[in-house]
Amino acid sequence: MPKINKYVDIDTVEREAKKDLIDRHSPFITVESEAKKGEMLKVNVKMGNEFTHPDDFDHYIESITLFNGETKLAMASFIPGTLGNEKSHAEVTFNIRPMGKKLNLVAHGYCTKHGIWESTAVEVAVAE
Repeated sequence: MPKINKYVDIDTVEREAKKDLIDRHSPFITVESEAKKGEMLKVNVKMGNEFTHPDDFDHYIESITLFNGETKLAMASFIPGTLGNEKSHAEVTFNIRPMGKKLNLVAHGYCTKHGIWESTAVEVAVAE
């Protein structure tokens, strides 16, 4: 089983290199706090907030996966060069249709050099 790295608030980290490593590998979820049952909901996942990630042949973001709890909802895969071989933020918007009473969204980003990184969970209330 691979190790899953989790986001740590970089304001609590002293070393700049460590802040860079944590931030650029962490997925950040942007979504409305409420959704309507059965209606499409846009969930944006962006890798990195303050720091960009390389897009090199041997070091790039290979995938972003979205989960509701332990249920995999969606996944986007990337190949090297998708971001023009420039440091950037891999980003994807998933459209999902919530059917339960709430969503507990978590995203994983996979870096070919530094493994799996997990976002902070985001809860979305689902109204009838």
